[in-house]
This record gives sequence, C-alpha cells and structure tokens, in this order.
Amino acid sequence: MVKHQPLQVYERQLCLSCLTGIYGCRWKRYQRSHDDTTKWECLWSFILFCTFSLLLVWFYFWWEAHNDYSEFNWFLYNRSGEWSDGTVPILAATAAGFTYIAFLMILALCHVAVGQQLNLHWLHKIGVTVALLTTIIGVISVTQMWGEEWDVVWISLQATGPFLHIGALAAVTALAWLVAGQMARAGKTRFQVMVLLIYLSVLLTLYFIPLSITSPCIMERGSLKAAPAIIGHQGAPMLAPENTLLSFNRALQRNVSGLEADVTISLDGVPFLMRDRTLRRTTNVRRVFPDRQYDDASLFNWTDLSSLNAGQWFLKDDPFWTVQYMSTSERWSVGNQTVCSLEQMLKLAAKSKSSAVFTLHRPPANHPHRHDWVNLTLDTVLRSGIPQRQVMWTVDSNREMVRNVAPGLQQTSVQKLPLDTLHHKGISRVLLRYNQASAQDVRLYNENNISLTLCSVNKPWLYSLLWCSGVPSVSSEAPQVLRKVHYPLWLMSPDEYCLIWISTDLISFAVVLGIFIFQKWRMSGMRSYNPEQIMLSAAVGRSSRDVNIMKEKLIFSGQPQ
Repeated sequence: MVKHQPLQVYERQLCLSCLTGIYGCRWKRYQRSHDDTTKWECLWSFILFCTFSLLLVWFYFWWEAHNDYSEFNWFLYNRSGEWSDGTVPILAATAAGFTYIAFLMILALCHVAVGQQLNLHWLHKIGVTVALLTTIIGVISVTQMWGEEWDVVWISLQATGPFLHIGALAAVTALAWLVAGQMARAGKTRFQVMVLLIYLSVLLTLYFIPLSITSPCIMERGSLKAAPAIIGHQGAPMLAPENTLLSFNRALQRNVSGLEADVTISLDGVPFLMRDRTLRRTTNVRRVFPDRQYDDASLFNWTDLSSLNAGQWFLKDDPFWTVQYMSTSERWSVGNQTVCSLEQMLKLAAKSKSSAVFTLHRPPANHPHRHDWVNLTLDTVLRSGIPQRQVMWTVDSNREMVRNVAPGLQQTSVQKLPLDTLHHKGISRVLLRYNQASAQDVRLYNENNISLTLCSVNKPWLYSLLWCSGVPSVSSEAPQVLRKVHYPLWLMSPDEYCLIWISTDLISFAVVLGIFIFQKWRMSGMRSYNPEQIMLSAAVGRSSRDVNIMKEKLIFSGQPQ
C-alpha cells in the first residue's frame, strides 16, 4: 500500500516570483535561494550601485545644464558644420538608461529585503556594462569639449542643496529597514557589523552636512536687493530669429533693459550682426550663393548680405520648439527677416532708451579692414545717434583711443581682471559668463561700484540664485521666461533653515531608531517558531483550493505483494 503524505505546502507568491524572475530569471520556486550571495554576484551588485550613482550625477548634470542647451548645440554646429539639436538623443538615452538602472537597483533592494540571494541575469549584466561604459564615454567627451559646463553642478547645488539634503536623508532613513532586517536576521557577524558602521557613518554625515551647505538664498528677506535687470542676448532668440530686428523688438516688448549682439565687419566696412563664422546656419546663403556658403561672413559686402533671408532657417530648424505656437502672421514676419546691421540695432535701442552691448569679432587676416575695425565700429556708434551712456563698449583693443574720442561710453571688460586694473583702464562694467563670478566676486564688485552683468541666464532657478546674490543685471536668451519671475523661487532666513534642518534630523533619528527596535522584535518573534509551524500557520487560514502541494513523500507501508 502506498500513502501520499504532504511534505511542503505554500501559498502563491506572485510578487516574489516577479522579483526573482525579472532580476535573475528565476521564475520557479526551486530556483530561489536564501543562501548568502556569492562574491561574484556581490561584485556585480557593487558595479550596479556605481553605475546607478554615476548615472544619477549624469542625469542631474543634464537636467541643470538645460540653461545652456543652445550653447551646447552651437558648439556641435561649429564642430560638424550642420545644425541639429544634440541634446535630444542625449536626454533620451540618459533618461532610458537611468530608468533601467534605477529599476534594477529597486529590484536588488527588494531581494535584500525578502532575504533572497542576489543573482543578476547575464542579459542585465550586459545592460549594466553598456550603461556604465556609455556614461563614462559621455562624461569624458563633455569634459573635453565643454569642460566649463561642469561648473553648473556646483552652482546649482546652491539652489538645490537644502532640498537634495532632505531627499537624501529620507532615502537613507528608508534604507534602515533593510539594514535593521539584515542585522536582526543574521546576528552579529563581522560583515553585518561593517554594514551597520557604514550605514551609521553615512547617516551621521547627512545629519551634519548642512554645516557645509551655503546658498545666497538663505538670507534675511529684508536684505534682498532689486531684481537684476535683463538684457536680451541676441534679442529674444526663442521667439524670433537671433540678431534680427524682429528678435530685438520681441525682447523690448518684454521690457528688457538692454540689447546684446555679436558684431562682424563686412567686406566694405559695415558692422553687421552675426554670431557664426559663416552664414550657413542663419541665412539662405546656400541657395543664393552656393559657391560661397563656406566663406567667412566678413568676406561678403553689405549689398550681398542685405539680399539674404535671415528668418526661414528659424521656421525650418525650430531651434527652441516655439514655431508651433506662432500664428500665420507671426510666421510670415519671421520668414521675412534680413541680416541686421549694428546701426539699425543701435537706433532701435536709442528709440526705446535701452542700453546696447555687443561683442565685436575681428576680421580675418586677408580682410581689408583688419586694422581699422575698431574705428569703423566706433564711427557707427557715434553716427547712430544713440547717447554714449547707453552703450557698453567691450572691445579691449585701442581702448584708450576710444575713451578719448567717446568718453561717455561705458567701458566694459569681458575678462575677470583685478580691481586695480579695472580702475586704471577706466572700466566701470564687467560682462562675464555666470560661472566666472562667485558670490564673493559679486559682493566685491558691488562694494567698488563695478556693475556686473552675467550671461547667459535663461532659467528661473539660476536667475533667482543670482538675484539673491545681488547681481545687478543678467544677459538672457529667454527674457520672456525671466520676466515671469517676480520673486526668487525660494528664500528663507538662517533661523528658518536651521529649524528645518534640526527637525528633519530628529524625525529621521526617531524613525531609524523605531525601525531597528521593530525589526529586532519582529525577528525575535519569528525565531520562536520552527519552519513547520510557520508553514502550517500560513496554510490554516486558507482553503485547500488556495494551497499548492509542491512535493510529496512516498511512504510505503507493508511489503510489496
């Protein structure tokens, strides 16, 4: 006679099957294991963590670098000669890679929480390796091509640091559940003690890290100065083609305090507005002068330049994704823009009583006005009729001569020079990129009556940060966006920040302590039952239809006949 006696019964564990199946392709119950993770798999877990950390920094970098996307695309154009939005594939790849690696990290933490052995599937190992290598290549490439942009990370931390601290503390506090569970489950082994010490070190570091967090926006509200004046860099290039009259008019409609442009000297000595070395990106020179499309823009005379269309490219390329919001009449205006001369811009600035600032590019060696380029530009300024006090003169060449001829011009430096040098040269204004001036520099310039303008500031978070720092003016490609910022995005007094900091630390400490106590009590309660009792307790509360019999032990009674 043969009797069938159940050896093991269990409930359906769909969630656990999904965890082990997706992470390590272990879909069957017999494939799972509560054994310790092998050293090889521990190494892959460490690689996964490093990849996640690197992608987190990479993702944060590109999120904050949004202020300079147009600058990045311009760099790519200068290298390749063709205009394209290079940020789109980078952002798509970064978002996809970060989502994938973050998902694997969550699965790994869930494995630790339920006590399952970590066993990353080989397909995921390939995916992690590809994500890691791709990110490393991206970091190296950006560092070589656009190294100064890494400064945006440290600058943005002044705006996001207090909030990132709270988020990091919340995440590490939540990890207390895993650490406490491991300590209670495995006892006081050397490895568990090391994990506990590392966790407590990270936690204590986060508790006291606000001592090193500094931000201009942590200040008394009464100390906040007036909002920085906004200068339209190339007009309003997100609303109309850059360096065109329409773009400058759009900027003036947003109540900018000044206009900024890039100036080149034509073959017949007419200063005109052009940022690029050639005319290929912003005009239809390929169609009108196909044999000269790669020539330097300064090698065209003003008659030829006037015949070019400087607006159709904007409708075609849509560099800022704004064309779709334009009406039919607006598109017609955009599509019929021409190359703008410096004199036209200055007259517009004079009419609107706005300041004017321009960066002058010296003609190439074979240009007929290679040596009198400064005189030609100065004559254009004086001939335009704009009051000299409204012009910020940035050309360093022949500055002494310019001061003697036009003493009313606001002498402006585009280099970070010592105060003694600035005073000696009669320079009263400084125009710098936003990453070249620290909070101490801003305070020093203000104390010595040097007006500072930072460019290019396009995002509200950066504008708010510079507002709190006391920057007098900024140059922006998005004046329509900054004009909507009527107050810094956040501002708190030191006492308020201290209260938030201490309260967060105390709450975190109480939660961590409670988790450790609860996990110890929970695990000690489970140890009072043997596996058979736990199995039977799980089976008693459900009907036989909800219970699967995985194995049966054959018990033979009696001798075979």
